[in-house]
Amino acid sequence: MAIPRPERIDRLHKNIERVIKGKSEIIKDAIVGILACGHILIEDVPGVGKTTLAHLLAKSISCSFQRIQFTSDLLPSDILGVTIYNQETREFEFKQGPIFANIVLADEINRTTPKTQSCLLEAMNTAQVSIDKVTYNLPQPFMVIATQNPIEFHGTFPLPKSQLDRFLMRLHLGYPAPADEIVILKEQKKVIGNIDFINAVLTAEDIFEMQDAVTEVKIDDDLLDYIARVVNATRNSALIELGVSPRGALALRRSAQAKAYYENRNYCVPDDVKTMTMACLAHRIQIAKTFETGGLGHHEDEQVLMQVVNEVEVPL
Repeated sequence: MAIPRPERIDRLHKNIERVIKGKSEIIKDAIVGILACGHILIEDVPGVGKTTLAHLLAKSISCSFQRIQFTSDLLPSDILGVTIYNQETREFEFKQGPIFANIVLADEINRTTPKTQSCLLEAMNTAQVSIDKVTYNLPQPFMVIATQNPIEFHGTFPLPKSQLDRFLMRLHLGYPAPADEIVILKEQKKVIGNIDFINAVLTAEDIFEMQDAVTEVKIDDDLLDYIARVVNATRNSALIELGVSPRGALALRRSAQAKAYYENRNYCVPDDVKTMTMACLAHRIQIAKTFETGGLGHHEDEQVLMQVVNEVEVPL
């Protein structure tokens, strides 16, 4: 018996496509990330719509949203909040920072220092933050959507693997096709892009219901064995210095279940796992220093991962 594919997914997809043209698969992957209760890193060159996509995802859901522009002088307290002394009550009060929102857009996350980057680790891992010996739960659902430009090195601080491992998936938008770019040129008449006409089409309760349904999607033992063999192949390959963590294996399983749900199935097939492998695992590996990567381009980790994964037998 198939899980009825809710019209809510179609509404969400079409709402985002009103602005983001010709990127249906990327939009699908982003929605899969939401269904899988994960955080998303959108990495690509400047000006292709990374921030716009993240903002559209947030605007399409009726829940709290905060955008944080990451800069070199940003402090952890600017994100988490700060404790101040109230002279009237003569007590210390905690003032919540922008991290206390359902969807947090971390724009150009690699432009801030490692100290500030690290303040997101607890929030992304356990949906809570600890400040002055007090632990605060973050609103649910909670999701971080981060953007970064991969080719700029001046004034940037590359995310460490411990931070990257918190992201369920990494997506690349890429340049639009010529036909899609013509549509963008015709429709975008204002100097500054305006997405105020986009309204929410889902509620936080809708997201909760669909996320719960995703956990009920069946994934057979042979597919779990396939996931285990894929991640173990990354740990044993001479091309890779740092393989995929157990967190990465769990991310791939959840994403495969979410993709099956998106496609109106209550069971996973091998293609669900294989098609989500690059988005879920490539940013988690570290290529061996002894491996020559000349000519592979900016996505060399994906090229290496593809070589390794193609050697793993896919269950029938």
